[in-house]
Amino acid sequence: MTVPAAAADPSNFLRVEKGHAEPEELAAITAILMARAAALPAAASVHRGRSKAGWRRLEREPGFRAPHSWR
Repeated sequence: MTVPAAAADPSNFLRVEKGHAEPEELAAITAILMARAAALPAAASVHRGRSKAGWRRLEREPGFRAPHSWR
């Protein structure tokens, strides 16, 4: 596999497109990018919770039910 010339030269890994960056600023952004690249991705939650509770609060139920209701 052929490696591009820009990847072979370590001085070309970070390029300032506009303006001027001090060496300290380049070091700070490099440290942030390296930390983000090394961080483990957040594990997705396997457990899917219910969208509503499986129980009901009796005080929120209407006091009267018609005799023909099937609840």
